[in-house]
Amino acid sequence: MGGSGFLPPTRLCIVRHGETDWNAGKRIQGQIDVPLSALGHAQARATGNALRDEGFAALYSSDLTRAHQTAEATAHLARLPLRLDAGLRERHYGIFQGLTYAEAEERHPAEYARHKARDPRFAPAGGESLLDFAARLAAAFDAIVRRHAGEAVAVFTHGGVLDILHRQATGRPLDAPRDFAIPNCGINWIEVNGVGGGCWTLLSWAERGHLEGALDEL
Repeated sequence: MGGSGFLPPTRLCIVRHGETDWNAGKRIQGQIDVPLSALGHAQARATGNALRDEGFAALYSSDLTRAHQTAEATAHLARLPLRLDAGLRERHYGIFQGLTYAEAEERHPAEYARHKARDPRFAPAGGESLLDFAARLAAAFDAIVRRHAGEAVAVFTHGGVLDILHRQATGRPLDAPRDFAIPNCGINWIEVNGVGGGCWTLLSWAERGHLEGALDEL
């Protein structure tokens, strides 16, 4: 993601969706459309309460159910329309989707080894490589930044998306092991100067203090 452009900085508040039963069962969702669990809905409400007064210019979400269900509480409380964008979807994991991590490793050992090693060019059969996934996200976020230069925007998306964005903001390569948390409904802030990659600055990551009471709501 290179180049800059002459636009005022955009502040992105990027939120991973709330928990699903598949998250709890360590099952690979990818682009399979799984809804939030009861805990996930509680986390979404807590997130909406935390973000309601942030003064967002717009709210975007992946069009997968678990993401836009998470976004709906914030959209309602902030009184903003919710814009769904398929470009913000989770990575497509191909033959791994629907399997637990243990099942994926057992049934497809060679492919899973390349996946676990974070080979940027490896695409599981029917799925996306990390390089293709990152390119899709670059296009989606460049469009948002162009549309909302100088504004604050909330984006509700997925763990794999946040993995790519953290690396973009910190310069960590795609094939490096992940050493940062991506909790369900964690709040993450990134500032973007320019488009075509521009300059990405990590402002805060994995804020989750707002979730302390989420379980108690059930």
